[in-house]
Amino acid sequence: MTTAVAPSSSLTAADRCDRCGAQAYLRVELQSGGELLFCAHHAREHGDKIKAMAATVVDETHKLTGTQAPSSDA
Repeated sequence: MTTAVAPSSSLTAADRCDRCGAQAYLRVELQSGGELLFCAHHAREHGDKIKAMAATVVDETHKLTGTQAPSSDA
């Protein structure tokens, strides 16, 4: 059995951080299923743990400064 996963849509002002309720700029799709949303502050605070459990990450923190977020591959 295979499951098709629709690409994640862009985050909006209605998307809120699961930790504090601020506007979310990071969507983490978990390897175990489900997703978590983080504001930029909590994304930085929990960055190492997020990377360890994430299947995919949608990072829109560039919207805060108007510049593209640096790639984690560098």
